[in-house]
Amino acid sequence: MASNQNRRSAIKSMIAGTAAIGASGVLSSFTTETEKHMQADVKLKGNINHAVCRWCYGDFTVDQLCAAAKDIGIKGIDLVGPSDWPTLKKYGLFSSMCNGAEINLTDGFGDKQFHAKLHENYTKMIPLVAEAGYKNLICFSGSRRGKTDEEGWNNCVEGLKPMVALAEKHNVILVMELLNSKIDHKDYQCDRVEWGAELCRRLGSENFKLLYDIYHMQIDEGDVIRNIRANHQYIAHYHTGGVPGRNEIDETQELYYPAIMRAIVEVGHKGFVAQEFIPKQKDKIASLKKAVHICDV
Repeated sequence: MASNQNRRSAIKSMIAGTAAIGASGVLSSFTTETEKHMQADVKLKGNINHAVCRWCYGDFTVDQLCAAAKDIGIKGIDLVGPSDWPTLKKYGLFSSMCNGAEINLTDGFGDKQFHAKLHENYTKMIPLVAEAGYKNLICFSGSRRGKTDEEGWNNCVEGLKPMVALAEKHNVILVMELLNSKIDHKDYQCDRVEWGAELCRRLGSENFKLLYDIYHMQIDEGDVIRNIRANHQYIAHYHTGGVPGRNEIDETQELYYPAIMRAIVEVGHKGFVAQEFIPKQKDKIASLKKAVHICDV
């Protein structure tokens, strides 16, 4: 009984201490420090190549987004195709994750019925990416549609092998995105980093890698930092997003992004980290700037 009472007392003390810490404003002080960093117009440290996803700013023209990104210190724009590349070049920005060859998110390399169309699309796009001086081209496994893991891996290897050979010839990397199948993309097959890593091992090429979307992987498997450290050799690119809801990167989210970013830097990542959250604030560029500064470690 005495032991239980001691335990209860200890827990009460811990709760009181936690409340005191909360009252002292640890989270708010974190936000304040970030805002001070922004207001002082401190330059980004250069440890991370920051990018931003085009689709999150649909009410901005590409010109407007590029101008804002350049002002913040962002180096790349994600998920744009050939028609927008001249605008990026005008601002000295990189197309950090090219798109335009995929059919959609559900009809991917995991299904043989789509291989012919995908081969046609990627055969055209891979040389265009190379000619423009870019590196990464996105691809997708598509939906599971009742296939086992083994069937999915076999189909992806069969469909991707000739495209990876072409990518090797042009020094382009095909990058398969990891998406959650729990909330946003029901039935998507490449929904775990280990599934994607196994596909990388089977293809055995430095020209096939993964896009580790932190938002998606927190939903489907969590353990984000350990998984990044264990599989970084298969990861070419990262996306951010606040969990829950793909919301802004701030103190309201369950992930502590500075720690994740430090892990990405520590494993030697030299590619891009792209902000892919849905801005809720009226000043969307201010939200983007805040996220970049939070993630700049």
